[in-house]
Amino acid sequence: MSAVDLSHYVTSDDDGACHIDLAVDGIHCAGCISGIEKRLKAVPGVTDARVNLTLRRVGVDWREGAVEPASLVEALDRGGYRARPFSTGSVEAESDAEMKRLLKALAVAGFAAMNIMLLSVSVWAGNASDISPETRDLFHWLSALIAIPAVAYAGRPFFASAWTALRARRTNMDVPISVGVLLAVGVSLYETAISAEHAYFDSAVMLLFFLLAGRSLDQMMRRKTRTLAGNLAALKGETAELIQPDGSIRTVPAAAIHAGRSILVRPGQRVAADGTVVAGGSTVDESLITGETLPKTVREGDMVYAGTLNLSGPLTVRATALSGESLVDEVQRLLDKATEARSRRVKLADRAARLYAPFVHLTALLAAIGWLVAGAGIHQSVLIATAVLIITCPCALALAIPAVQVAAAGALFRRGVFLNAGDALERFAEADTIVFDKTGTLTTAEPHVANAADIPAGTLRLA
Repeated sequence: MSAVDLSHYVTSDDDGACHIDLAVDGIHCAGCISGIEKRLKAVPGVTDARVNLTLRRVGVDWREGAVEPASLVEALDRGGYRARPFSTGSVEAESDAEMKRLLKALAVAGFAAMNIMLLSVSVWAGNASDISPETRDLFHWLSALIAIPAVAYAGRPFFASAWTALRARRTNMDVPISVGVLLAVGVSLYETAISAEHAYFDSAVMLLFFLLAGRSLDQMMRRKTRTLAGNLAALKGETAELIQPDGSIRTVPAAAIHAGRSILVRPGQRVAADGTVVAGGSTVDESLITGETLPKTVREGDMVYAGTLNLSGPLTVRATALSGESLVDEVQRLLDKATEARSRRVKLADRAARLYAPFVHLTALLAAIGWLVAGAGIHQSVLIATAVLIITCPCALALAIPAVQVAAAGALFRRGVFLNAGDALERFAEADTIVFDKTGTLTTAEPHVANAADIPAGTLRLA
């Protein structure tokens, strides 16, 4: 990261407020979000830090000259998080790679769980009838041979996250999961070694299978939500045909367009930057910007906005706003603000989730100590502590409310509704009166004749 000049990714306004978006790997739960935001806010000069769990993106604000962007990356690195400048393409590539890893791990865990369960059912049935100790031990060792490599491979998403957290002297929700799975396997090996009646390899592998299934579904949901929320950015052309001083045309990234440069927008293309028409005339679709679904005629001197679809004739447009400063970019920032903000219920869930992992560890420890004091013995006490860790998977507590909020924001955007506050949905549920202050936001793509009764029937049929 040191080789990357982060200053190119910093945006600032006329008031001296600076902002950068970083893509951060390893964000899985509310504990991660809290830890990242706390670390960044502790950097001198930082005024705010917000994590978008869906995009794995961290937005950081500071006053101009108060913070070196590299110090933000260093603060995250000390916490065990790898950060880089945010781009939609890199997030999607990382998401695809993570999804492949999860599906491979899920397949391994599912295959192992089915085979171990067959052996376990045989042992259970045999314990109730006449299975010999030698046969039972053989089945347990076969289960161990299947479970150990399966857990080592399928558990990597949880083990790696937990190890990173512990190295940074913090906990996350993967820590109790990892401890529970490893304890279950360890206890099962001990039970097998002493020829006990029961082993719990099936429980450990099945737990991993269901956890991986849940994480895969969560990843799929967030991928879908990113697609919905990312549609706005996709509507703005990624490239533009830049008109050179000698009149030649060169295709360049939209981000390379500077104010004052002229671009050619052909029919069927989207305008890549806010600007003024300097040559040509056409009809354009500005429904993304104005909400009006009927095409608008534009000619020389008229203003067009990034994301506008050119319908009929070629246009030469002189850019008036830099990339990232267009009207559609401002709308995107409003949507991002809504998905990154914390509503009251999300804040409550975050606070509960931050306390959850330490609470689970403490409960398991107290359970083990309590049963030891009661005379249950070390063996039984460890089994009970392991059971406490296994049955208290905290994923739903951390992810349910944020997932619903982000999914709802994406679905509303797809229907043309933008949320500009994190608690908008909660406040809307309490509303009893709605006042609309702009009729343009209420138009639909269903025009009809308002005075059909005044038009002769023959003329109306021709129309």
